[in-house]
Amino acid sequence: MIPHDVITSTANPRLREAARLREAPARRDSGLTIVDGGREVRRALAAGIQLVELFLDEAILSRAEASAHDPDATGLPSGADLDRWLAEVVAAGTRITLLSRPAFEKLAFGRRNEGCVGVVRFRPGPLSDWAALADRPVLIVEGVEKPGNLGAILRTADAAGLAGVIACDARTDPANPAVIRASLGTVFAVKLASAQVAETILWCARTRRRVIAARPQGSIPWHRARLAGATAILLGSEAHGISPAWKAAADAGTIVLDSVHLPMHGAADSLNVSATAAVLAYESLRQAHTD
Repeated sequence: MIPHDVITSTANPRLREAARLREAPARRDSGLTIVDGGREVRRALAAGIQLVELFLDEAILSRAEASAHDPDATGLPSGADLDRWLAEVVAAGTRITLLSRPAFEKLAFGRRNEGCVGVVRFRPGPLSDWAALADRPVLIVEGVEKPGNLGAILRTADAAGLAGVIACDARTDPANPAVIRASLGTVFAVKLASAQVAETILWCARTRRRVIAARPQGSIPWHRARLAGATAILLGSEAHGISPAWKAAADAGTIVLDSVHLPMHGAADSLNVSATAAVLAYESLRQAHTD
């Protein structure tokens, strides 16, 4: 067995310190966050993210070592593959800690137990350090509040091969474990930046990105707008929409701004922001492949 620690008490200080990372202040102070699930942990490692500590449910680990678990459910390899993976993790400097079932449940997300929780050093970089692929769209999400929405948007950006996502004036922390969970760990693979509105507008101007804003009162049907190429697809929060600063920048000639709308034939006047992101992202992909 690889070198490891063992924690059985739910009151263990290290366990409590790790659990605090589900709260934003602890993440800001430490630069660390929680990753739930073997699949998500492995995607973090594949993206070069530092895995500081790996907590494992000793019961699930025993089943995985015996190839008696469901790899699709836990995200953990089996048998000899598991031994090799853990040896690589330890060699990279990660601390391995086995937890009793009660201790693991103290740390795990809700009642979901996949047998694996990682502590990683991760936070989005500043937009000033950002370079996106010039021939692919970026998604700009302004004022998003719900971690599940941001995670789903990141998952869409990854699937559609977009150049990246800018969390603009975000009201949820992109390093929130719930964002990581909802993104299925693609938050680590997608180019991601966090910025304020004014900074994002200047970035669009400097990189000559055409801004396409999705709005209920948009002037262009969604499928007629030019979404492929060097565009920035702008989505606002469901409660507040996009900031007036975008129109002001367009009126001043700082950026080129068009607005699109999706038809709504029911009682609601708009789609969920993550659903809108998916529609527009895949329309941009369709346009790129039909040029």
